[in-house]
Amino acid sequence: MPETTGTFTTRDDLELFTRTWTPDGDPERGMLIVHGMGEHSGRYGHVARFFVDRGYAVSAIDLRGHGQSDGTKVHVGSFNDYVDDLQEVVESGLVRTDLPWVIYGHSLGGFISAYYLGEDRPHPDAAVLSAPPVAPEIPTALRMAIQVLGRVAPKVALPNPFAGEQLSRDETVGDAYFADPLVYTKTTAGMALQTFFLAQDRGLELITSITTPTLVIHGADDTLNLPSASAPLASVASVERKVYPGLRHEMHNEPEQAQVLADVGAWLDSALT
Repeated sequence: MPETTGTFTTRDDLELFTRTWTPDGDPERGMLIVHGMGEHSGRYGHVARFFVDRGYAVSAIDLRGHGQSDGTKVHVGSFNDYVDDLQEVVESGLVRTDLPWVIYGHSLGGFISAYYLGEDRPHPDAAVLSAPPVAPEIPTALRMAIQVLGRVAPKVALPNPFAGEQLSRDETVGDAYFADPLVYTKTTAGMALQTFFLAQDRGLELITSITTPTLVIHGADDTLNLPSASAPLASVASVERKVYPGLRHEMHNEPEQAQVLADVGAWLDSALT
């Protein structure tokens, strides 16, 4: 499975790191993978491989401030920067939009993708949102701290404490995550403010406008983004939501990942027919 890396220059002159994976023959579909908070596109090689084997040309970016992309680590001045970056990447030609194409967003990437789908932008033919925190539950003390620090000291780094076992029941997943030099386990107060507060009300309004056929998947035992965080999407007519009993935050990294990806692949086959 050939992988090509490169960069994409945003409207504000940041270089975003990109990856593409292509099948041996002519691709039949396109896909853009949007990763979660603190991680990077390199953690999705096995997901890309699954879809490349099924005829997809798969692309991914490291979000600004993540992985090998430019920007203050895990920081964003406005949540719209993420959404605008997505549109620019789609329009750049990195994604095979000349074919039926899909957005696959996980966690923060799922929320960015949901926001994108609800606005007047170049939409995919289908979307998959994995554990998207459109309505996250945030403890009161942390909520107050973010609202204050996010305004007076937006670039202050806040710890994002969690255990590897919250990602997956496969302990090697957590070990690899924390050993990965491209993973950043903190977030800035400004990003937390933008993502979990300022974008939330607008996001909940926007999801009601989603008309793209969309599959939402969530692990029932996800303690990073509780299943309730994606529940509002279930009421949207174009959305189908599936909750997996016993699975945690990164369903694509659970022992049952083959079944999860097979379910996603089968749903996309139906949605794109």
